[in-house]
Amino acid sequence: MYRFGQVILASVQFTDTFEIKRRPAFVLFEEKGNVVVAGITSNLKMAGVLLYKNEGAVKESVVKLNYIFTISEKMVEKVLFSVSKEKRNLIKSELFKKFD
Repeated sequence: MYRFGQVILASVQFTDTFEIKRRPAFVLFEEKGNVVVAGITSNLKMAGVLLYKNEGAVKESVVKLNYIFTISEKMVEKVLFSVSKEKRNLIKSELFKKFD
């Protein structure tokens, strides 16, 4: 079972091609074998919430809250790390702003 706040490594199909790559993703929730995630990028110019090395990221990255998609749990290779309660609260807050 995958939980909100976990950063996973998963096989992700890109929207503009049929190419599938292994990428990190931020788990929003999991239900019935589907995992809803936000994409993560190392392009720090992108909008989103920063993840730092001291939080577990391999390199400083951005959780892209404007790039949310669903994958099968079978596409998840492993859990990389979980973010702190403070970071989870920040991501919730930023995500809820998108709904206003």
